[in-house]
Amino acid sequence: MLNLDFYKNKRVLVTGHTGFKGSWLVRMLTGAGAIVTGYALEPPTNPNLYSLAGIDDKINSVIGDIRDYDTLMSVFDEFRPEIVFHLAAQPIVRDSYKNPRYTYETNVMGTVNVLECARLSGCVKSLLNVTTDKVYQNDEEPNHAFREDEPLDGYDPYSNSKSCSELVTHSYIKSFFNSSDCALSTARAGNVIGGGDFANDRIIPDCVRAVAHGEKIVVRNPFSTRPYQHVLEPLAVYLEIAERQYSDKKYAGYYNVGPDDCDCVNTGELVTMFCREWGNGLEWVNLNDGGPHEAAFLKLDNGKLKKILGWKPRLHVADAVKLTVRWTKTYFDNPKDVPVEMDREIKEFLKV
Repeated sequence: MLNLDFYKNKRVLVTGHTGFKGSWLVRMLTGAGAIVTGYALEPPTNPNLYSLAGIDDKINSVIGDIRDYDTLMSVFDEFRPEIVFHLAAQPIVRDSYKNPRYTYETNVMGTVNVLECARLSGCVKSLLNVTTDKVYQNDEEPNHAFREDEPLDGYDPYSNSKSCSELVTHSYIKSFFNSSDCALSTARAGNVIGGGDFANDRIIPDCVRAVAHGEKIVVRNPFSTRPYQHVLEPLAVYLEIAERQYSDKKYAGYYNVGPDDCDCVNTGELVTMFCREWGNGLEWVNLNDGGPHEAAFLKLDNGKLKKILGWKPRLHVADAVKLTVRWTKTYFDNPKDVPVEMDREIKEFLKV
């Protein structure tokens, strides 16, 4: 079971701390009493969760590019992190088609830089590289749930770059970290939803923008099935993996972090839940824009996580949608209440 007390006074580095997941993670860590440094670019959207979450004055925030090895190494030298969560990435599939070189530089060489800094600094005891459910070679076989030992070969530049990030991590483990005191894992998370995601080309942010403009929600791939889960679900797993392997390297490995089969739904079903929860007659329309290839079916087998960590999902997808709507209505009513809502959701989640 996750014990956030473990993180009190631990020196933790979070790359990508200004992003959606990074902001939630930092809020959890600072609430637990961790000494947090973040390394990332400026927040990627306007508005953005990092600015709303009330965490900037609680951490040492370094604005820098994960591709900049020298600056990143200076952060390791100065801060001496014990635990590293590597979340910094170019995370959007469609953006990776527009700028594949930047995507590979960020997602592959960024990972190399983090691992090299950890290797040379000698201060890190636990490191988690966060990748994606899209790392697998996906032939879109109906109802197939990917296991951790299956081939890695993402289709699009984003997914493929994350496959490469996994392979880089595997090589560093075998070449360097097996003989060191540092435990290293990867976590392949499913599609996350939750309050504060303002990214482009993601379905829940598209829903929020439609509400804000008084428009119907446009859904481009309503029959695409994904392992949707609330953002706190994978973050809790990341925290538990990092804690477990900090004390015992036997917990280091490669983990799928996704919901049970009952919560793998298609995009149309997810948006219908959002409309129902929001109320006020909100509706969506099917309008495929003829964009680049994206997988129509994706599901994860979470059995390894259950067996090794004794983990099980805390929230169903309907619960995740409900929390997302509650957060969004709080934000619309008064953005200053966002930190309180975040802490309330974290507290409720940890009690489940």
